[in-house]
Amino acid sequence: MPMLDVYIPAGALAPDTERTLIDELTSILLRAEGADPTNAFVRQIAWVFLHRPEVFVGGSAPDKPHYRVVAGVPEGQLNGPAKKQQLIAEVTEAIVKAEGSGDEKAHDRVWVFPLEIPEGHWGASGGAMGLADIMGAVIRDEDKARRVADHRIAESRQEQGIHTA
Repeated sequence: MPMLDVYIPAGALAPDTERTLIDELTSILLRAEGADPTNAFVRQIAWVFLHRPEVFVGGSAPDKPHYRVVAGVPEGQLNGPAKKQQLIAEVTEAIVKAEGSGDEKAHDRVWVFPLEIPEGHWGASGGAMGLADIMGAVIRDEDKARRVADHRIAESRQEQGIHTA
């Protein structure tokens, strides 16, 4: 159940290019979570919010578009610095490719923020959902979902130096 907030200034990309990019970013995030991006159910719970910001750099409008992506996932879905780095690199590369400007500094105009939502803070369907709830809906095995979710959350907290009882 990942969520992307994609900030693309109006007119930065052609509409067809933008739609293709949004689809590609969705697939990138699903793979980063360990999900199958070709699974129709998984894709239907992957939402993208497209924002049209007016961007200023150093207090002035820049000559070239700047992009921002916030990739929100439930806690435990992006464990390990390598997984986050790969997500950042793939999203950045997809945006630079979509822009097609040939600008050697285009990567510098893309900021990507992987954001893990703490366990129990993912609000959907009128309530708070945990990773096990979400995974259970996807894999249709509540016991396995609970075991995997508990392991991933414990791993995430250990990474962050959070001690649990």
